[in-house]
Amino acid sequence: MKKQIVITALTFGAIIFGTNNVQAQNTTATTTVNITLNDVISIDAGSTAIGNTVDFNYATAADYNSDQTITKANSLKVTSTKNFNVKVKAGGANFMNGTNLIPVNVLTIKAATAAGTMGGTKSAVVLSATDQTLVSNAPLGSALTLNLDYTIPAAKSSSSDILGKPAGTYTQTVTYTATAL
Repeated sequence: MKKQIVITALTFGAIIFGTNNVQAQNTTATTTVNITLNDVISIDAGSTAIGNTVDFNYATAADYNSDQTITKANSLKVTSTKNFNVKVKAGGANFMNGTNLIPVNVLTIKAATAAGTMGGTKSAVVLSATDQTLVSNAPLGSALTLNLDYTIPAAKSSSSDILGKPAGTYTQTVTYTATAL
């Protein structure tokens, strides 16, 4: 009987010590998580300036004698991890229709009255083939929008810059560049 008591005691002891050993194992783990950041600046998809057109139509005398403004919502949608500038330039000195030319400086581009979510200092730019600052020191952000007004003032449309030119469609590209500061 003493032997059975000793065996029973040893069995209970083994169970208890075994349980304690299980409880003594690690119950926590640690992992290192890395976040690698890169500087990004992008004119995002959804910008209406990508592959879109701005069409001015001069069909009546009133059209030639008044300012014409076309507003394009979400012209630019920029994501940048740093403050940035936006510059604009024409692809050449003239709007072209074959050999017929209209100087690009007939067009002014500026932020619309409801400019969008892009901050910074906005300037009206008389278009040229040289980069000009449209927005300076815009704060960093994600999917910041800029709505633009494209204007041909009456002073240009009623001048020899446009009057007297052969009928037809005159075309030129406009390039926007966002640059991190």
